[in-house]
Amino acid sequence: QLQLVESGGGLVQAGGSLRLSCVASGRFFSTYATGWFRQAPGKEREFAASINWSGSSTYYADSVKGRFTISRDNAKNTVYLQMNSLKPEDTAIYYCAAGRGSWPVRDPGDFGSWGQGTQVTVSS
Repeated sequence: QLQLVESGGGLVQAGGSLRLSCVASGRFFSTYATGWFRQAPGKEREFAASINWSGSSTYYADSVKGRFTISRDNAKNTVYLQMNSLKPEDTAIYYCAAGRGSWPVRDPGDFGSWGQGTQVTVSS
């Protein structure tokens, strides 16, 4: 398993942007698919985006498609989530995850390693 640490969250106005980072420690990061999930207060954790091991394929939830971009740098053991045109409904704790499920991976059960999360708050 990998150890994952997220950063980059914060408070931003609607329409603004944030870039989340997730640094992995452990072996063979480049063999894992990685993803971002989010959980708003009182709601279940939901899938946002995922990227395959090489970075050649990505998958997005409809709610973030066209606004969020997931990418990775295997040389730095890091995955990113660029979030543009943020909305108040994007407010949530964002979690990074890594797993070796069959592509595309989008269910929490596809991921065996999770970070602690980073808070994103979008004000109206």
